[in-house]
Amino acid sequence: MQVDEEWLEEWRQHALRMMQQLAAIVVGQSAAIRMCTIAVFARGHVLLEGDVGVGKTTLLRALSRAVGGAYERVEGTIDMMPSDLIYYTYIDDAGKPKVSEGPLVRHGKSLVTFFFNEINRARPQVHSLLLRFMAERTVSAFNREYHSPHMLVFADRNRIEKEETFELPSAARDRFLMDVAVHAPADEGVQKALMFEPRYHDPDELIRQLPEALIDYLQLNRVARQIQAYVGASDTLRDYALALCRATANPATVGVSLADVDAADLVEAGASPRGMSMLLRASRVVAWLDGRDVLIPEDLHDVFAATIAHRVFFRPVHELRRAQLAAPLMRQILQRVPAP
Repeated sequence: MQVDEEWLEEWRQHALRMMQQLAAIVVGQSAAIRMCTIAVFARGHVLLEGDVGVGKTTLLRALSRAVGGAYERVEGTIDMMPSDLIYYTYIDDAGKPKVSEGPLVRHGKSLVTFFFNEINRARPQVHSLLLRFMAERTVSAFNREYHSPHMLVFADRNRIEKEETFELPSAARDRFLMDVAVHAPADEGVQKALMFEPRYHDPDELIRQLPEALIDYLQLNRVARQIQAYVGASDTLRDYALALCRATANPATVGVSLADVDAADLVEAGASPRGMSMLLRASRVVAWLDGRDVLIPEDLHDVFAATIAHRVFFRPVHELRRAQLAAPLMRQILQRVPAP
């Protein structure tokens, strides 16, 4: 593929400007903003992790406004059925039953940001439909195929309540490019601003301050292909990336040691081939955002946990402690595998 370097540099400036504008609106979330931006340009879906009220919805609404196109949000519930994503029925003013297109199909090709809030409250049947939509960006309805080539799915999990929830199966987690943590801001100044400055108390008005369509979403797929072709990797870097991914399957072989856990008995399955490719896909976007055309180890480090941790499947006896084990496991792998 022939790469237009001048055009890519213009787009890099657009991406940096978008992150700057988002950071002025969604304060204290620069890390999450950067990861979501990487996902946008890597064209990958995102699983968001965070407590209630930390700004996940505000972040996604702001991101959707900046990227442009249509935005849809659905709430996961125990009684949701797959059909609820495709159509809904109602009685019109004349008292006649009507059927209208649901959130997955009503916008067609202009759907860009699809936010599934509390995805683990929905049943596995709903997850199955969403998986196909994420993988193929198409869905069958009303005797035809609806295609959404520019769409990305952002899903949030309810981490607090366990009743009437259905945890995502491994196949579903593997479909997400990233698992991004969104924490409450730790900076005291930001905390005071969020508490006392009225501009942060009205999310609707706050988001309206963000310019619309800072980038052209119709060009994003082309930009993503150009980035992947533009950023190269040396043989040494390729060997290093492979060693990192192999270590996720057998962490004990590289000397990983976790308290109260036998590292040799921790992992059921390591990163899949899809996970390995997603790591490199996101890493190339990191390099591009930093103005480089060659990968370095730090690019992989930047997105390693976000792209790989949710793809490492622990043995059942350890799975309940995933929240405590995944992060230190990722850190130790990066520390134990020698970087070139």
